[in-house]
Amino acid sequence: MSFLKLGAASALAMLVAGGALAKTDIVVAMQLEPPHLDPTSAAAGAIDSVLYSNVFEGLTRFGPDGSVNPGLAKSWDISDDGLTYTFHLNEGVTFHDGTAMDAEDVKFSLDRARAEDSANAQKALFSAIADVEVVDPATVKVMLSEPNGNFLFNMAWGDAVIVAPESIENIKQMPVGTGAFKFTNWVQGDNITLEKNGDYWGTPAKLDEVTFKFISDPTAAFAAVMAEDVDVFTGFPAPENLPQFEADPRFQVIVGNTEGETILSINNKMPPLDNVKVRKAIAHAIDRQAIIDGAMFGLGTPIGTHFAPHNPDYVDLTGNSAYDPEMSKALLAEAGFPDGFKTTLKLPPPSYARRGGEIIAAQLRAVGIETEITNLEWAQWLEQVFRGKDYGLTIVSHTEPFDIGIYARPDYYFQYDNKAFQDLIAELNKTTDPAMRTDMLHKAQTIISEDYVNGYLFQLATATVAKAGVTGLWKDAPTQATDLTAVYWAE
Repeated sequence: MSFLKLGAASALAMLVAGGALAKTDIVVAMQLEPPHLDPTSAAAGAIDSVLYSNVFEGLTRFGPDGSVNPGLAKSWDISDDGLTYTFHLNEGVTFHDGTAMDAEDVKFSLDRARAEDSANAQKALFSAIADVEVVDPATVKVMLSEPNGNFLFNMAWGDAVIVAPESIENIKQMPVGTGAFKFTNWVQGDNITLEKNGDYWGTPAKLDEVTFKFISDPTAAFAAVMAEDVDVFTGFPAPENLPQFEADPRFQVIVGNTEGETILSINNKMPPLDNVKVRKAIAHAIDRQAIIDGAMFGLGTPIGTHFAPHNPDYVDLTGNSAYDPEMSKALLAEAGFPDGFKTTLKLPPPSYARRGGEIIAAQLRAVGIETEITNLEWAQWLEQVFRGKDYGLTIVSHTEPFDIGIYARPDYYFQYDNKAFQDLIAELNKTTDPAMRTDMLHKAQTIISEDYVNGYLFQLATATVAKAGVTGLWKDAPTQATDLTAVYWAE
C-alpha cells in the first residue's frame, strides 16, 4: 500500500515538474474600471476592454491585425446593389443563461441599437439600416437605405454585440453574452471575475478563470507588476519603467499600436496655413523620431498619413514628409515667407501633446516659424479648437478606428476641403469589393499625405507587461479589447 502511495506521489511530482499541470487562471490589470457592463449603451472603452470577445460577441469581430472576421455569423451574402446583407448564423449557440441565440436576438439587438430612444454611444454605426428581417432561426436579412462598404466593419464594434431580450434588464450589472467566458462577479473598485464557458459554441478558452484588477496609479501599477501580484498589465501607464521590465527575465514587454493617429493638426483655412507649400514646410521641419523619443520614451510608430500601420491597407508615406529643415526654409521662401511667420499652438492635456508641443515648437523655430503655446484643458480645447476652429496648430491623437473619412468633412475642425477626396470617400462607402476598397484606401491616404493636410506624427503605442509564460496576448489594439480567448500559460 505504501509502495502504491509512493508511486502515485512520484508520478504527480513528475507531472508538475514536467509542466503538465499548466496554470489555468490569470490576473489581468488595467487602469480604468468600467462604469457599468453594457457595451451597447456607453462610450467608455473600459467596458470593451473587459468584455469584448470574452463575454459578448457580434455578427463579425475584429482580429488582432484589425481585419474583420466571422463572429456569430459564420458567413454572409451581399446583394448586387449592396443594400441587403443576409447573415448565416452559427447554429447551436446559447447565451450564458442557457437560452438560444438566434435570428430573433440579432433583430432585437440591431433594432434596439438604432431605435429613436437608443442609448448606444455609436448610434451612427446603425444609421444605414432600414429594416431587419428574420428569415429563419439561423438566417437574418439586414436591409440598408444606401450602400455602405463599412457595414461589416461597423458590425464588429463592441457597440454592435448581440444581446438577448431575456437578460437586457440587468445587463449593466449582470452581463449575459455568448462568449468563451461568462461573467461571475464584480467587486466594484477592485476587480471583475470571469470563468470559462463550458458550453461555448466555438473554440473553447484555454483559461478556466480570469480576474481583471483595476489599478489607476502608475506607481502602484509598477509595484503590482514587480511583486508579481498580477500576471498581465495592459496599457501599462508608466513607459519610463519599461526598460526595467525588459531587463528582467521574469517579464515580457509587448509594445504595439492603437488606433490613435497622433497629428499636428493644421487649420487649413487660416492664412498662411491655407498655402500647401507652408503646410509642406511644416511637415519637413518635424523630426518625428525626436518627438517619439522625447515625449513618449520611444513608444510610437512614425506615420505619414492618417491611417493605422497595423491595418492591412496601410501605405507607408513617411517619405513624403521626411525631416529636412533646409527644404522647409526653401519652401517658406517660395511661399513668400523667407523670414518665417507666427502662429498659435494650442495644446490639450495629454503628455504626448504637452511634451510633444515643446519639441515641435523648437523644431519649427529652427526654420523660422514662431509658435505661441497655450495649454488648454479638454473642455477649453473642445470649445476653442474643435468646435470654434480658433487655432493655427494643435496636437491630438485621433483614437477612433478607421476614421480617414473625417477628411471628407470640410466643416471638420482642420477645415480641409477637397472635392476629389470627398467623392472618393463617398464611392468607398458604397463599395463592398475588397480589392476595390483597398485601391481606394491607398488613394485616399496618398491624397491627404501629398496635400499635407496635417503633420502626421506617430501612431499612439500601447504597452503590455506580462509574466514570461503568458502566451496569446494581442500586440496591437485595433479596438479597445483585452481578448483572452486564445491566451494560455506556456508549459
